[in-house]
Amino acid sequence: MTDQHGSPDDGDLIEPMAPAAVPQDVTDAIRTLIRWAGDDPMREGLVDTPRRVAKAWKEYCAGYEDDPARHLERVFEEVGGYDEIVLLKDIPFQSHCEHHMAPIIGKAHIAYLPKDHVVGISKLARVLHGFARRLQVQERLTAEVADCIWDNLKPQGVAVVIEASHACMTARGVRTPGVGMVTSRMMGVFRDDERSRKEVLALMGC
Repeated sequence: MTDQHGSPDDGDLIEPMAPAAVPQDVTDAIRTLIRWAGDDPMREGLVDTPRRVAKAWKEYCAGYEDDPARHLERVFEEVGGYDEIVLLKDIPFQSHCEHHMAPIIGKAHIAYLPKDHVVGISKLARVLHGFARRLQVQERLTAEVADCIWDNLKPQGVAVVIEASHACMTARGVRTPGVGMVTSRMMGVFRDDERSRKEVLALMGC
């Protein structure tokens, strides 16, 4: 049975991947990297690592095979006259930065002010994950999520705030753990009307 919030499997954000052979050039490249880092790719603990790493990266980057806009195609117009903010808070996500391919781990708050219809709430998370499971920078990820919702739902306003920790800063380079980065994109009434912007940010807890 389904309701306006989506189908029964909407809680599963990572669709099962069909088994696929890992290309030889990919595993060879990973062995080269292991050897360059100073270890022996043929020792017992590492002999299967190239295959595992390749499969993991195919999963990390599954967003390249997803069109996030498709998750917003099915909308619901019977909302009982509801015309206030719709907000999904604290959506966890994981991505990888395009500069060092290091993890980006954080949470997103996604809100929109509907005009004529709403979308199942799980679809907002699917849009986020569709873009996050690619090589990213946080600023672009924030803009892509907001733009996708704006272009496809055509609401009165969209607000996206992302808070994340970047391993390229915490585990290398400046090596400063505990630092979080916050990015936001406001569109429509959330950009043009100060009261609406303050309201949505307060609901997000920002």
